[in-house]
Amino acid sequence: MTCLRPWIGLDGLNSPIGEAWYQSPGLPLLKWVFTTGRLSVQVHPDDAYARLHHDSSGKTEAWHVVHAEPGAELGVGLRTALTPEQARAAALDGSIEDLLNWIEVRAGDTVFIPAGTIHAIGAGLVVAEIQQDCDVTYRLYDYGRGRELHLDRGLEVADLRAWTGEIRRGGPVLAECPYFRLEAYEAGEPAAAGPYPAPAWIVFPSGEGSIGGAAWRQGDVWLLDAGEAVEIRSSGAGFLAGFVPPGP
Repeated sequence: MTCLRPWIGLDGLNSPIGEAWYQSPGLPLLKWVFTTGRLSVQVHPDDAYARLHHDSSGKTEAWHVVHAEPGAELGVGLRTALTPEQARAAALDGSIEDLLNWIEVRAGDTVFIPAGTIHAIGAGLVVAEIQQDCDVTYRLYDYGRGRELHLDRGLEVADLRAWTGEIRRGGPVLAECPYFRLEAYEAGEPAAAGPYPAPAWIVFPSGEGSIGGAAWRQGDVWLLDAGEAVEIRSSGAGFLAGFVPPGP
């Protein structure tokens, strides 16, 4: 069992937008994302497109809201269907921001973002993100910040239909696809983590306690080996587990 201990506190909401990444072979990529402003409107390719153009996997992801300021929103998919020409024009004039399906969220909400879904994360959020281990991102709109846009490739991979997904509230399974499974566990005294069929991230969104006899605190992420099981004690807080599910 390996402890990965950079501290991500909720007071980070008063500092610049940022991320912390956790990577390990055989695991999905895990991120903490904390925002003071809206992140860029972007989209990610699927496996076939990413392999052809980047020699990479695609990027499907899920967001689990750990903390949300009142009124905080996630932009997920489009409110109405667009043609490629309409989507390009909206990206160029900035109106694509208003065409996103902005959803007010609270702590505990989870949203699944398949490759091709146009999306943006709003201000005032702390999000635990699990995804394919890929960093291919096509930026469609960036609020005039001057960074490069990727309209040609972004619009080639974007799903321009109206979004028909949903926000998941509660577990135990928060998100599941061939690339990752994210589970939520309620607080218990003690609780058990594992065994899992593959190496697993154990994520502590709040509180403090011990895992396998070692101390953890809010924001910590631990790595469990496949087949490993540990006892978790906490001050009334639950935890998340993320891993790659076994194939069919």
